[in-house]
Amino acid sequence: MPLTVNGILCTLALLVLWRVEELAEACSCAPVHPQQAFCNADVVIRAKVVGEREVDSGNDIYGNPIKRIQYEIKQIKMFKGPTQDIESVFTAPVSAVCGVTLDANGKKEYLISGKAEGSGRMHVTLCDYIMLWDSLSTTQKKSLSQRYQMGCDCKIVRCPSLPCEISAPEECLWTDLMIEKQVHGRQANHYACVKRADGSCSWYRGVAPPKKEFLDAEDP
Repeated sequence: MPLTVNGILCTLALLVLWRVEELAEACSCAPVHPQQAFCNADVVIRAKVVGEREVDSGNDIYGNPIKRIQYEIKQIKMFKGPTQDIESVFTAPVSAVCGVTLDANGKKEYLISGKAEGSGRMHVTLCDYIMLWDSLSTTQKKSLSQRYQMGCDCKIVRCPSLPCEISAPEECLWTDLMIEKQVHGRQANHYACVKRADGSCSWYRGVAPPKKEFLDAEDP
């Protein structure tokens, strides 16, 4: 039976909706504690973005050019990464494929985490931890220099529903999403999951590095 005009239009509408939904769901990221994001990243820097342009990054399987956004940056400090300063940050051109939009006027400072590409370059996505520097808490800023790295052997486990509990001593239970209904809650802003002398991990709060008494403490 031949398709009617209405049938063809309905089919086209469904295809358009399917494509829109596909693009909308193409970039999906699970929330992570800032420490976990730090530990997962190759590079973590504080920087200003001073330039932006679209560049070609090879071709896809059909021979079409692959576009990326190249941000030229001025690195202020490196918390984790190679010995060479990062000069360029690359990302996808649109958010549907996890592209990141940064202000390139050179006035704002960012904390940028992502994957190293070598030769002073890195790649970032919406799933990486990228924040305005001024939005970070004092504890978060201090933790970037030492405490987060101390806890990279620990595992921060998100609480999916109450009640919840850890399944291993090297885990710290992250409850911000469940109790405070937000990613940037008390634990994210003020705590780090630190490994202690007995191999267990525990939440630690404070700007100063953990004292020996805390690291040597054992759970009851």
